[in-house]
Amino acid sequence: MLQNWVSPSPTALRHKTPMLKKFVQRVISRWRGAPDDGEFQLTSDAFARHAMAMAAEMLAVPSALLQLSPEETMVVVRYMRALQIAQGTVFIREGEVHNTGFMVLVLTGEVTVETIVVSRVSPITVTVLGPGSMHGDLGLIDGLPRSASCTASTDLQCAVLTREDILRLLEDYPKICAKLMIAISMRIGDRLRDNTSKLKMYVQLTKAMQQEIDHLMPK
Repeated sequence: MLQNWVSPSPTALRHKTPMLKKFVQRVISRWRGAPDDGEFQLTSDAFARHAMAMAAEMLAVPSALLQLSPEETMVVVRYMRALQIAQGTVFIREGEVHNTGFMVLVLTGEVTVETIVVSRVSPITVTVLGPGSMHGDLGLIDGLPRSASCTASTDLQCAVLTREDILRLLEDYPKICAKLMIAISMRIGDRLRDNTSKLKMYVQLTKAMQQEIDHLMPK
């Protein structure tokens, strides 16, 4: 079930408006009918404070590619929500078009990223990612259908940033928001380059296999 949520800071508390209620309603609507109604839940005040401190640390490390100072990360996390997701929950579903306005920063636990490819019924695993990984950032920016499914391989502790939160951050701290968006774009670009490199490798492998087949086939 959804537990009572208390903002980790007075600033965030002042923004606990219809926007947050709308986000909670989307969560409830999305998981209505699930076997365990506690698998996707907002957290208590004590955990929220701890989670936001963890999120700030992760956003400040160089590997996060977020060019933010420690002070700036503390501003960003005031606009995020602490969330717990139960093992087995699909919190981002491939092809989804109506619930793309959020991204998830994993604080603890692991996430399996899967996708459906042509001629296959069951999904294939793309990767498994742990603490510090972000999911849903592309959909958060462009609003297009989700490109892959994300499932909690273990119980997750997360920090969530919605599109509405970013708009509030833009209004309150435009410079910090600009740095955050540039950094998110850098992460997306990094994944694109990685995928391009893999695609080149697959093309070379396919070409080599075709040459081997041509060599073995009688003329």
